Amino acid sequence: MAGGLNGRRIAILAADGVERVELEQPRSALDAEGAETVLLSIEGGEIAARNNDLEDAGTFSVDRRVADVTPDDFDALVLPGGTVNPDKLRMDSTAVAFVRDFVDSGKPVAAICHGPWTLVEADRVRGRRLTSYPSLRTDLRNAGAEVVDESVVTDGSLTTSRSPEDLEDFCERIAAEFAQQPQLR
Repeated sequence: MAGGLNGRRIAILAADGVERVELEQPRSALDAEGAETVLLSIEGGEIAARNNDLEDAGTFSVDRRVADVTPDDFDALVLPGGTVNPDKLRMDSTAVAFVRDFVDSGKPVAAICHGPWTLVEADRVRGRRLTSYPSLRTDLRNAGAEVVDESVVTDGSLTTSRSPEDLEDFCERIAAEFAQQPQLR
């Protein structure tokens, strides 16, 4: 399917504390399919990455501030995890509004590990079938989601995955999901 995402512009929304492999591997997989990936964050400059939440894992350069874009600028959205990253995002009203508007647009959104926390804050998991890292499952249920324990789950425009151990399945699924959606921008 090489080139299946040619012409697609995909946002990756992350903040300090992002789990390095959960940003790097999906981005690499999407880029390999021809997508243009754009790293968005709350602030410009760089964001600090982590391995297993605690170990320093370098930085990523931010391409754009989330305050400077709209969902209309992109064809799909990826929300990587790491515990600190989505906790920072869900405390930022601009990031939450961007995620809410993205889901409401009907364009595909993918979240892995702790990434669904931002979907909870945006009140966009109610009535949806999702998976996540085990420690988030009560939060998802309390927000009205049906929670399952599967490597990757797609419910309409939302695709979720449990953890870095599921990255191969997650990357394959999001590339396929993003490719079958019509370009909307």
